[in-house]
Amino acid sequence: MGSGFSKMRKQARMMQTQMDQMKETMQQTLIEGSAGGGLVTVTLNGEKDLKKIRIQPEVLTDIDGLQDLIVAAFESASQKIEEQREQATPRTSGF
Repeated sequence: MGSGFSKMRKQARMMQTQMDQMKETMQQTLIEGSAGGGLVTVTLNGEKDLKKIRIQPEVLTDIDGLQDLIVAAFESASQKIEEQREQATPRTSGF
């Protein structure tokens, strides 16, 4: 029983190390999302912190539309981050 438990602990430590590395990588990763054909573009890091926003001048006259485009661009970038996380997440086995 001791060796099985020891093996499980080792796997858990390895998984934790992989998750820590993935988190660090995601914090440094920048993902863009856009809306309105590029009228609004946002840049998020992998932790979904807003790092940059670009707004084309022609959309400034429609505040309601601008607000919707900002939300849509954020959601676009957020979805890309989730997809990237799913691809990068180590698959668990042996538990």
